[in-house]
Amino acid sequence: MPRQQQPATRPVRRRSYDQFCAAARALDSVGDRWTLLIVRELLAGPRRYTDLHADLPGVSTDVLASRLRDMEQSGLATRRRLPPPAAASVYELTARGHALMPVLAALAEWGAPALAERRPTDAVRAHWFALPLLRALDGLAHAGTVEVHLDEGEFHVRAGGEEGGAAVYGDGPAVRADARIALDVEVCLELARGGLTLAEAVAGGRVEVSGDGPLAAELRGE
Repeated sequence: MPRQQQPATRPVRRRSYDQFCAAARALDSVGDRWTLLIVRELLAGPRRYTDLHADLPGVSTDVLASRLRDMEQSGLATRRRLPPPAAASVYELTARGHALMPVLAALAEWGAPALAERRPTDAVRAHWFALPLLRALDGLAHAGTVEVHLDEGEFHVRAGGEEGGAAVYGDGPAVRADARIALDVEVCLELARGGLTLAEAVAGGRVEVSGDGPLAAELRGE
């Protein structure tokens, strides 16, 4: 009995603007809805599919799976299997994916004025305020990990050093924090908009700084 011939698998052609333009090429990779927000989540470190779905309220499972496949094909993200006892798959950004950090930081700065009022339907996660807060932590002379406490939760940022930048962040408390700051969302947004400096917020008692060492001392203005 002759074998039934299987139909040839054709590669799926992603939508493209078909324009010889750097901006258009970039949007071919990250212009779909949810893609940049997935990048935002993965900037905080490797995440399981279930964690991504939990922290992206409103995305369907089908859309999330599709976007992750697209990101793998575009070289923005990769998937790997954690060793036992975890034995779970996680997604993480490639170097090209991490290069989108300043893009998202600029978008967060541009979009900060739109957060003047929180809508009743708005979801919130603490680590979503990491990107707006990066600007306030620029220019620190001492390098270290700053743990940030909001009413909504905690995240941590690697700040300072020779380049004076805050380049990476993670969800949840830090394994080891060189300094801890506590503030509310309103102060965080004022810092993001540039209407308030971190030094002013600390001096006015609107940001509490704790910890020993040079980074904590610098944040306290000592």
